[in-house]
Amino acid sequence: MPDPQEIPVALMVDLSSGQTLFARDPDRRFMPASVTKVMTTFLAFELIDAGKIDLAQIFTMSSNAYENWHRVGSTMFLDENARITVDQLLHGITTVSANDGSVVLAEGAAGSVNAWTDMMNAKAAEIGMRDSRFYSPNGFPDEGRTFVSANDLVRLASALIKRHPEKFRHFIGQEGYDYGGIAQVNHDPLIGRVEGADGIKTGFTNDAGYTYLGTAQRGPRRLAIVVAGADRASIRNRAAISFMEWGFDAFESRRLFENDAVIAQARLQDADAGVMPLKAAGPLRITVPKGSDPDISVSLAYEGPLRAPVKEGEKVAELDISIEGMEPFSVPLFAARSAEKASFLQRISNGIASLFT
Repeated sequence: MPDPQEIPVALMVDLSSGQTLFARDPDRRFMPASVTKVMTTFLAFELIDAGKIDLAQIFTMSSNAYENWHRVGSTMFLDENARITVDQLLHGITTVSANDGSVVLAEGAAGSVNAWTDMMNAKAAEIGMRDSRFYSPNGFPDEGRTFVSANDLVRLASALIKRHPEKFRHFIGQEGYDYGGIAQVNHDPLIGRVEGADGIKTGFTNDAGYTYLGTAQRGPRRLAIVVAGADRASIRNRAAISFMEWGFDAFESRRLFENDAVIAQARLQDADAGVMPLKAAGPLRITVPKGSDPDISVSLAYEGPLRAPVKEGEKVAELDISIEGMEPFSVPLFAARSAEKASFLQRISNGIASLFT
């Protein structure tokens, strides 16, 4: 585990269960530096899936981008008027933290950096990043106008992995990238050092200190970590490695419900049936201290009765889970089938049935 005096902000979440395993100031706002590029990457993935940009599409290093970003900080060494594909830009952004590549992508996809950051902030709001704000595509110092929280970064990592698993595997965790005959290495502290590590993104500025957002998977468990505000790269890197190893060594995963199992039922009103079966998005797992046998309690929470119509797969409830000695958490539950509005005779039948339940 990281030393409290060396790592001001630290967070570990088991994404396979949704549980927070360790948290120090998880809602504290801080400057993310180049970890900002994870949002730029996520937004690009979203635009690709929406058909608004394409990996083979070519963007150009404008004169404005060249003047402001040529060889500034981490770079792909793009020349003025260089023509480069979205695929190449994303490799440059995710692997060698290209400041110039981030701006070229923003201008090419949105028309301007301002338009791009507006899209970043809209996407952040969509996925629930309540304590974050973006004013640049690359996180270069901007007097603190760009800020995030550790909880928000884990939300971003989770969305990146769950919504775009193939693109995540293609772009994240590469050991290096060669563009224009210049080979550069990825400085991610986990890749090649921690079993199952994908990495995600490091960040550093003098104002922000050294920050890291990373993930690793072993078997059914995927952990996401944030360490932020370290004074030196060596402190951040050592903490990230020991933190991740501790998460796998100190806890284990257990399955509560199989995939597609009906976990609970919610009451339905004005529907073609009286109850709605509820399921989780996949197998429902919990994380517990290794070798322990804690008391576990669960309860169903929803605003009910549910009113028809309800669509299959619609989020309608939560399962609140309490595990002895750990932070309580909630898992979303979804309608296992569709429910149509009841006919006149069905409403009569349901009303009679409710008298006996």
